[in-house]
Amino acid sequence: MPGNDPKPSDAKVLSTGPLVGYSPGIKTTYTDPTGKQRTWESAERSTRPKGSLIDGVGIVAILQKPTGPEIVLQKQFRPPINKVVIEVPAGLVDAGEGAAESAVRELKEETGYVGTVDKDGWGVGCVMFNDPGFCNTNLNMVHVNVDMSDPRNQDLKPELEENEFIEVFSTPLKDLYAECKRLEQEGYAIDARVGTLAEGIQIAKRWNL
Repeated sequence: MPGNDPKPSDAKVLSTGPLVGYSPGIKTTYTDPTGKQRTWESAERSTRPKGSLIDGVGIVAILQKPTGPEIVLQKQFRPPINKVVIEVPAGLVDAGEGAAESAVRELKEETGYVGTVDKDGWGVGCVMFNDPGFCNTNLNMVHVNVDMSDPRNQDLKPELEENEFIEVFSTPLKDLYAECKRLEQEGYAIDARVGTLAEGIQIAKRWNL
């Protein structure tokens, strides 16, 4: 463990190579619209609980502050791209767990924040596929409200696993696009979920939606 207070940026890739004896790869044979037979190579996640429609959740956690709403983000090293990535809290669903329940649990575990999900249809978004040209992984984006007057949100106690090194921070929601640009210039990678949220906010501003 590098240092006394390990940070995501302390991690690094030492080597890469094939994973002997295990292959998540899938070869699909199909016909295109003209009837021509083709093949497609992809990866397949095998951790989806039985009966679940999703693999995991992405969490849009909003801190209700006097200065305006702030979104919870985190920094986490991702070996496949050898970079620290700016992400929203996220995780896999457990067996028998719904998206809202999973999001509240994962938020608490990864950040320490205690939140709630609205039950008016706004809280849980549609099923989204992360990279359908490569993998079958999917998720729900879940919108979680975090009440900063709750004493539990003043003294955060994350419940990270032994292999998790996550740095949590927040940024004003209105500045998310500019913050992504700034962090990218500093060498961080921007997760697509964060980037898409930022782009959406910027589009809404530009077109006065």
